[in-house]
Amino acid sequence: MLELRKDIFADERDDNLKEIGKGTQRQDMLGHITGTSSYFGDHKLQGMLHLKVLRSTQAHARLRRIDTTEAERSAGVRRIIRGADVPVNLNTLLSLINFGKDDEPSLAVDKVRYKGEPILAIVADSEREAFEAIAKVRIDYEPLPTVFDVEDALKPGAPVVNETYPKNAFIYHDVYDHQRLRFGDADAALASADHVLEQRYQMSPIEHAPTETNGAIAVPDTNGRYVVYTSTQALFFSVDTCAKILDVPSNTFHFIGGTVGGGFGGKVDTLTEPLAILGAMLTGRPVRYVFGREEEMQYGPPRGAERIYIKDGVMRDGSIVAREIRAYFDSGAYTRLSSYAAVKCAAHLPGPYTIPNVYGDVFCVFTNRTPATAMRGFGVTAMDFAIECQMDKLANLVGMDPMEFRILNAYRDGDMKAHRREAKNTALIECVQVAAEKAKWPIRDEFKRASSRKDGGGSRAVIPATPTDSRARPAVPAQQRTSYDRLPPTVTREPPHEPPPSTPPPPSPRPAPPSHGATRFSSVFGTRRR
Repeated sequence: MLELRKDIFADERDDNLKEIGKGTQRQDMLGHITGTSSYFGDHKLQGMLHLKVLRSTQAHARLRRIDTTEAERSAGVRRIIRGADVPVNLNTLLSLINFGKDDEPSLAVDKVRYKGEPILAIVADSEREAFEAIAKVRIDYEPLPTVFDVEDALKPGAPVVNETYPKNAFIYHDVYDHQRLRFGDADAALASADHVLEQRYQMSPIEHAPTETNGAIAVPDTNGRYVVYTSTQALFFSVDTCAKILDVPSNTFHFIGGTVGGGFGGKVDTLTEPLAILGAMLTGRPVRYVFGREEEMQYGPPRGAERIYIKDGVMRDGSIVAREIRAYFDSGAYTRLSSYAAVKCAAHLPGPYTIPNVYGDVFCVFTNRTPATAMRGFGVTAMDFAIECQMDKLANLVGMDPMEFRILNAYRDGDMKAHRREAKNTALIECVQVAAEKAKWPIRDEFKRASSRKDGGGSRAVIPATPTDSRARPAVPAQQRTSYDRLPPTVTREPPHEPPPSTPPPPSPRPAPPSHGATRFSSVFGTRRR
């Protein structure tokens, strides 16, 4: 575990947290209010060409024929780029850290899997001429069955969205088609609870709608390199992704990020840079590729939709004794960051509450929708919304004040989390107390006196015996292993959970670093940074 040493980094981190109510000038404020902040789109280059993409009109179809004859003769057209022109046409962002398989083409070749998927790119002297050429391309589609519902996509016989994952679910550790959490005996606790409440929560996809749309300008340099002005939020991810897709060393590129005109997670994917650079490589001229507003709103990656089922067992005194969660994260047609979102979702169960019996399943599901991406706490935000709605309903069910109900069930220092880690530095109780005070919300004295630093641990720190998971889904066929995985299991289904040993097992060896040399700071891989 990596800890931030406050004595070393005292000049970089102020924990006094006394900014609220005080005017503090942002570093970029003057540039914004005077209109002098530099964005990627401010660069106007001599001889600059414009790239636009022809997108699929079908949600799922086989590409039988693509006729570009008229488009090639269209005025101003300098180059038409197809999937065959892309050196490494399959990619997924997280493969850079050895997490998942490459499954998404930069330009579709044989099939399209969502409405708006890029099929070919046209580089022309102007945006208008590029659009006019696109209108002259003729495509013969063979429509294929579609699936748009996450639960329908997991049913036997559902249309296969993404052949890399033929069961329409991302595969973890070569075996599991979902993330799972087991802590205690949720079935027995639910059977003995005084009240049981089961609810369904559904979140829709959300478009980020940044003022500045996704875009990049690639410029040939004099030394065989390319300068790239980009709107990306993830500069080094973009550099490495372009190097992989274009099959060149990463030092071929000089990326200049500048100011991002709104991102919120929607500019983490490397959507425009590879094709802009490829256009510059093929034409020897600067190439600008920018999403139009319609592209950004309809085809730009949204926050993924999530469906969450929560079933809680609660006693008359308000203590939650069991929580069962089944969640589905709609990845759209390709993986991108959704597999990680499902991991974050599972890592957040059962919320900031001490519950002695927890049963969780979280699926990353492929559908014929636009691929989803990051957005402001993705994987946690929707789960938090569902859990807190559920807490209000539970409080009403047992006749308790919702503030007091949260204080009663909140983590305290020393409690055991469902992930078998001790809760430390907890503060939900104090947050609720302050919120109640500021809102003039009356809570009883015993809850005003409660503290996150007392009454934790003890029986609340016990790791309960967890029975064999009789409801486990059958395992899917094994896939190619990645460097952070455990040793291959000896059975094709999840092994039974054994009661915890009396002494902790020796720590597992640290996983080998990824080939690109970057250090991973993530609870997913066993390290984290505070």
